[in-house]
Amino acid sequence: MNVDEIRSFVIETFLFGNPERLTDTTPLLESHIVDSTGILEIVMFLEDRYGIRIEDNELTPDNLNSIERIASLLKKKGVGLV
Repeated sequence: MNVDEIRSFVIETFLFGNPERLTDTTPLLESHIVDSTGILEIVMFLEDRYGIRIEDNELTPDNLNSIERIASLLKKKGVGLV
């Protein structure tokens, strides 16, 4: 897994190619970059791209509210970081 892929997906999908507001620790929900529907879009991307299943109990801000937290979740699920 490449963290840049996740960052690029968020930038292209939610920031329309403008990365100025996004760092790896930017809180996606509180910064209004994504809403609850956006989180589900991110989850679908992750599941499709990495062939994993994100369980309902994993759909929390602790796991999905920043690029850093998403990368940590993927690492816990056995997706290797590059």
